[in-house]
Amino acid sequence: MADAKEYISRPDELGNIHISEEVLAVIAAAATLEVEGVGSLSANLGTDLAELLGKKNLAKGIHITVQEESVRVDVSILIKYGYTIIDVAKEVQNCVYNAIENTSGLTVECVNVHVAGVTFDRSGPKNS
Repeated sequence: MADAKEYISRPDELGNIHISEEVLAVIAAAATLEVEGVGSLSANLGTDLAELLGKKNLAKGIHITVQEESVRVDVSILIKYGYTIIDVAKEVQNCVYNAIENTSGLTVECVNVHVAGVTFDRSGPKNS
């Protein structure tokens, strides 16, 4: 998980804007969970001590790496049974890419999707 003390700074005509990596991770998590076929985020990426102690982490399964004004995102998810993995993963990439670029103005270098497992949901895909 991105450390909450890490910030991306951007100069603005009125001063500087500082964006926490944690904020980018929460944006990525929200975008991921909106994709049909995503069961949940997986804690395989970014597991930290707070998470192991049972504290809620809104962006578990999201790892953000920032270099200058470029963002690299790693997302670890569980796919719902019955959905095509490639289709869901591509949609996650598109949603995360658009969400971060539109909300932060930063350039997203890449969105890597790691499928950690499958969840079983009785509702299944709408097309089945």
